[in-house]
Amino acid sequence: MADVARRAGVSMATASRALSNHPHVAAETRARVLAAAEQLSYVISPEASRLAGGATGRVAVVVPHISRWFFAALLDGLESVLRDADLDVLLYHVGDTADRRDFFQRLPARRKVDAIVVLGMPVRDDERARLELMGVHIVAAGGQVENYPSVSIDDTAAGRQAVDHLIFLGHRRIGMIAATDPAEPGWPTGPGRTMAYRAALADAGLPDDPELVVTVEWGGRNGAAAMERLLSLREPPTAVYAHSDEVALGAMRTLRRAGLRIPEDMSVVGIDDHPMAELADLTTVAQPVHEQGVLAGRMLRKLLAGEPGADGVTVPTRLVVRGSTAPPRR
Repeated sequence: MADVARRAGVSMATASRALSNHPHVAAETRARVLAAAEQLSYVISPEASRLAGGATGRVAVVVPHISRWFFAALLDGLESVLRDADLDVLLYHVGDTADRRDFFQRLPARRKVDAIVVLGMPVRDDERARLELMGVHIVAAGGQVENYPSVSIDDTAAGRQAVDHLIFLGHRRIGMIAATDPAEPGWPTGPGRTMAYRAALADAGLPDDPELVVTVEWGGRNGAAAMERLLSLREPPTAVYAHSDEVALGAMRTLRRAGLRIPEDMSVVGIDDHPMAELADLTTVAQPVHEQGVLAGRMLRKLLAGEPGADGVTVPTRLVVRGSTAPPRR
């Protein structure tokens, strides 16, 4: 750095600030220092910079599923923002109960990150206590986590958009396929999507018939099995609301195999706007998953810079009408 400063005709302190992209360096001076560094093939040592600044430059990201589209899109948005800030991501996959217990048990010993981001999973009280032993910033994305800044959608509002659409079309016998995560019952689809179904029926003066509700574990195959149960009813529904697009796509497969037409014989609506939803012509309530990751990354960058950040951000959802919904047959 001394050689760079000498060639650029500045002090060591100015050279250091210019190379670390400090805002209080004139553009002309920064350009001169960067040119000198380029000529001398000088590269800043990230580890040395982190030691000098008392920070690690690393962020731990905790995710329950890495193969599902939703979590991959969240992570992609988050990582793009952190990468631009020269922050490295340490990914911790807690795919089952044992992995999760082991991660939180050993967490306080891993004092090698500046922050933690929790993607699409709830945090129980005992886990929250372990997180707080770290003494670092904690942000959640893809779901609301109590006590932490978070970025998420309003699940109840999203569910209302889906069910109200079916009611507007004239459906009066509407089934629901509720999806739960075997590791985290009720998450990420959450109780809000079930509450929305019941509230929409009540507001429309429609009965809440328990036989029209089937609860299964998340996944397309389980959605297909749930639709089989609904079709076995003496009076099947004329429309079905699924907690997620994957579940809805499975339901649509069962309908087609049964020789039923979509939407003439049965309407289907989901939530998320999965990449396959458009190809399947599925009506859905779209949520901006990638954007939630981006917003969580920006929120975290502000916190690490000592700037005030929002306690929570709720991103809007929108109804996307495609070919899987229509008025019921008379």
